[in-house]
Amino acid sequence: MNRNSRRRRTTRSWCWRWRRNPLRRHSDVVEAWIVLSLWTLALVGGVLAGWAVAAAVDRTFADRRAGVHAVSAELTENAADGTFVPAGHDAGRMWVTVRWTAADGSVHTGRATAKPTATAGSRVQVWANRSELLVAAPPGKAESTFEAVAAGALVAQLTVAVVYGGGWLVRRRLLRQRLVEWDDEWRRVSPQWRNFSGGKG
Repeated sequence: MNRNSRRRRTTRSWCWRWRRNPLRRHSDVVEAWIVLSLWTLALVGGVLAGWAVAAAVDRTFADRRAGVHAVSAELTENAADGTFVPAGHDAGRMWVTVRWTAADGSVHTGRATAKPTATAGSRVQVWANRSELLVAAPPGKAESTFEAVAAGALVAQLTVAVVYGGGWLVRRRLLRQRLVEWDDEWRRVSPQWRNFSGGKG
């Protein structure tokens, strides 16, 4: 058998539900359309859902960056006299009181983290919102892009899994229906086979 013959046979085996033949049932055609629809929905839906989530996450991070600004704050105490941060992103640093001047000239104070060796009068960079309240540093552009892509990929995979799971349930129901049809037909045909083989009808 040459390569072209094997290719034609493989194509026919994949597309037998779409071709007219005496063994094809109505449920086979329905299943073929369901499989085609599921793959289309899974691919298109996964891409669209992933893109929408990635865009939403990226927009959220962009809004967060736009709502805060960096300021240079002055420590009002030695970091050694502050409170130790035991865990988290700032683990090993100290909570201290800092003071900074806003763009309108008003003076504000708040709590920020600094190295344990920092002394009163030294300066640290902190982030404040529009109300001049200290907030956590926003994620950078690279970090937010990574988070957006990761979220989009996860949602895309979940969308494909949900669509595939729903299609699997539908196909399982069709299979049960097909087995019932086969049983009914076999009950009608089996007496003829017994007669043909010499058995009693």
